[in-house]
Amino acid sequence: MEKPGNGDVIVVGSGVVGLTTAVVLAETGRRVRVWAREPAERTTSAVAGALWWPYRIEPKALAREWALVSLSVYEELAARPGETGVRLVEGVMGETRLDELGAWAARVPGLRPATAEEYPGTALRARLPLIDMPVHLRLLRERLLRAGGTVEERTVTDLAEARAPVVVNCAGLGARALVPDPAVRPVRGQLVIVENPGIREWLVSTDPAAGTTTYVFPQPDRLVLGGTTDEDDWSQIPDPAVAAEIVERCAALRPEIAGARVIDHRVGLRPVRDAVRLEREVLPDGRVLVHNYGHGGAGVTVAWGCAREAAGLVGPTASV
Repeated sequence: MEKPGNGDVIVVGSGVVGLTTAVVLAETGRRVRVWAREPAERTTSAVAGALWWPYRIEPKALAREWALVSLSVYEELAARPGETGVRLVEGVMGETRLDELGAWAARVPGLRPATAEEYPGTALRARLPLIDMPVHLRLLRERLLRAGGTVEERTVTDLAEARAPVVVNCAGLGARALVPDPAVRPVRGQLVIVENPGIREWLVSTDPAAGTTTYVFPQPDRLVLGGTTDEDDWSQIPDPAVAAEIVERCAALRPEIAGARVIDHRVGLRPVRDAVRLEREVLPDGRVLVHNYGHGGAGVTVAWGCAREAAGLVGPTASV
């Protein structure tokens, strides 16, 4: 017999937001099924550079709260990096000042102005979670399965197909057609994966004049170089000219990158929206639909905070 308050939940979407939400729900005793159009390793989340930082996400106040909840979880997970894919790594955030950030920044470990030796311009130094997404997505899936949840590869064309007391919509960019919600749109990001020539710290540098953000993220077995922010671009095919430009920009910051062997090229479509949609809807038949999408490039940063809020929105109507 089920415990009071338990019941079937279908989570639509298997990116980091969907899997994290499913884990939170399953670990509080709910019976959770994830419906995924594709395996987690083929989602946009798997391509993410995955440095924790509130990045291009609205509403700012709520996003910062969600981000700090996530930060606490990642700090715990960083104690087991091989298992969780989460490490706390030192690095420099270029073109950023403390007085621009607000009170939330006091919670960020080691956050301080960078010295002139550390960065030739205004910048901050911090020790932030940097996440190896293939490892982390595998961890989330394993946690979900251990908690009794399931994952089913299934393409959903209408949320009405999900016949359960509770449906949680974490479809990301898919929400554009699924809801439908034309406010969700792609911002394309292209990355180059190279052998790591010995770089241990991450680096983010922004050139406002050129409209580019360049970043270098060291993972245990590779170096992730980026990137692009191509608005309303649906192409998932890497552009060789863009790749060469990314390597050139990164090498200008860290010259040892110039000779690094290229391992792979990747493209991800960030599911951007003017503001995250995280809200509860009661359907005419009494079932509950919770929306949790539109996180743009900050899905990893806010995943745990949004998942816990979404779980709260599920509410007592999950009973069966």
